Amino acid sequence: MSRYLDMVDGPEHVKMLSVPQLQELAGEIRSELIEGLAKGGGHVGPNLGVVELSIALHKVFTTPKDKFVWDVSHQVYVHKILTGRKIRFRTIRQTGGLNGFALRTESEHDCFGAGHAGTALSAALGMAAARDQHGTDENVVCIFGDAALTNGISFEALNNIGHTTKKFIGILNDNEWSIAKNVGAISGYLNKLITNPRYNQISKDFEGFVRRLPKGELALKLAHRAEGGLKGALTGVGLQPTTSLVESDGRGGHGSPVLFEEMGMRYLGPIDGHDLPLLISTLEFAKTCDHPIVIHVLTQKGKGFEAALKQPEKFHGLGPYNAQTGETAPARPGTPPMYQDVMGQTVVKLAKNNAAIVGITAAMPSGTGMKHLEKAMPDRYYDVGIAEEHGVIFAAGMATMGLRPVVAIYSSFLQRAYDCIHHDVCLQDLPVTFCMDRAGLSANDGPTHHGIFDISYLRCFPNVVAMAPANEDELADMMFTATKVNHPTFIRYPRGTAEGVPVKDEPQLIGVGKALVQQNFAGNGKQKVALFGLGPMNAIARRAATLLAADGFDVAVINPRFTKPIDAEVHEKFGREAELIVTLEDHVLMGGYGSAVLELFSEKAVTTPVVRIGWPDQFIEHASTQDELRAKYGLSVENTVAQVKARLGDSPAGASKLVGMA
Repeated sequence: MSRYLDMVDGPEHVKMLSVPQLQELAGEIRSELIEGLAKGGGHVGPNLGVVELSIALHKVFTTPKDKFVWDVSHQVYVHKILTGRKIRFRTIRQTGGLNGFALRTESEHDCFGAGHAGTALSAALGMAAARDQHGTDENVVCIFGDAALTNGISFEALNNIGHTTKKFIGILNDNEWSIAKNVGAISGYLNKLITNPRYNQISKDFEGFVRRLPKGELALKLAHRAEGGLKGALTGVGLQPTTSLVESDGRGGHGSPVLFEEMGMRYLGPIDGHDLPLLISTLEFAKTCDHPIVIHVLTQKGKGFEAALKQPEKFHGLGPYNAQTGETAPARPGTPPMYQDVMGQTVVKLAKNNAAIVGITAAMPSGTGMKHLEKAMPDRYYDVGIAEEHGVIFAAGMATMGLRPVVAIYSSFLQRAYDCIHHDVCLQDLPVTFCMDRAGLSANDGPTHHGIFDISYLRCFPNVVAMAPANEDELADMMFTATKVNHPTFIRYPRGTAEGVPVKDEPQLIGVGKALVQQNFAGNGKQKVALFGLGPMNAIARRAATLLAADGFDVAVINPRFTKPIDAEVHEKFGREAELIVTLEDHVLMGGYGSAVLELFSEKAVTTPVVRIGWPDQFIEHASTQDELRAKYGLSVENTVAQVKARLGDSPAGASKLVGMA
């Protein structure tokens, strides 16, 4: 029974509850998170860590007038529950359900959407500046994680806050994790703030403010008592019980200057992010400040769920699990490996035979498969944190010194380093290999994570070699080939399990720009159709070919393998022999592989009609599975067959109206 959660249908109801009632509400929300996400999965750990913080925000502030800007925004589940979406919460990340991130079109309480770290401070500052321009009084609260501070955009924003606005509230949600354990100097700096008494400061005016509140003295005592325990739990270093929250620096000040204060923001904390009375008091104080303020809040990722506390990386984001034990279903015997694991195992194999190969990831060792290199050759592995721009230029620098960097970044996240790819890698024609995981759809995550634009955004750059494997063995061959090509190389492959094709012990070299003819025309005089199936769409092309052959068509199937350069000879040959060409790609049609074929045919004066099957010119929504979206938008065997029949005269009713083609 959820006594208080049942009563909360909007943020106005949160304000009606007392602090003890809100503390009970926090427990009920944790139960709802654990049980409600068990069937479909989601970002469990991050949301368990911000339960009290989310409640305190809605207790103190009033959305949608006040603005909450969440960095990444995968930790907005509690916010969604408290803002009228409770009844739909268990649909999150499912077809037709709530989005897993903040989404402006979903609710007026979501003022800014984001699916990547580093954007919140800039967006919130923009809102604060607009408020100042309008002369209104709404509060802008930016909730950003410690991992966001590894991203350069965050520092660009911090550099501007102090001289742009006088009223800005930043909340640094410090749980020491992004997806993997945070790395680098910023992580060390924040740990120093937590553990060094000189840096611990809650200013005298804040103490005075709290003392004037009902039970204010108790709140301060609780803060003193909780502080050492929480810090010890998070860092392994407990403070002495006598340590004061207000520390003198020996010069009459209150603590040493810190990064935020040097940038014009008043620093407050660190405080216990699970101490609800203290959070509420601190946020009430922040509302009264007439200068930018950052509140350093310590939270535990996965709090309240033992399995999530023990495995924070796994429970950052996962599929279905047992709500009691946290166990996930084991892979069925015979299940093909994950593409990212094939990539990771292959880079280890290649690195053992080539001392120039190094691996780079941007805070995603497990998601990209680079964890295999980290384990096997830690001295050849680099995690740059959530800093894709730096990672790309870092690789470029290595390449100028004779190394062969392999950079593993999701397709959608690599977009953030677009100019770096152009200016620092392609312009200098450096031999950096980019392994782009999640090319295609990331169905549960939705449009912020779909990697369906990379063919377009890479085709325009000179010097690029771009590939797309049809299976895991071809991925290994392409990675080996990339290490032999003295140009920037890009390999795009999908999320999830591979095709089940055995990976050879020794990868083979692929001729650059050479397609693979898998099935040629039979020459039986029937209508000739050539299906060019790129990457994971190759399997759909082969299945469609079987059905079309059964209906009397003479079908050729080609695996293009390359999107730049495409095989001009093979494409022109089949373009002149066939009566219809069909291109299939897990990518937007605008500027994609099919567009490259049309450009080639225009240059060669090939007049054979081309049907292009791929994603339409729009942002694709989230869904429970990729197959549901493929069926909806026509990236399917059935639509491929129907489009061929529609163009060549054997048309079922309504085929010409099918979607996902051009």
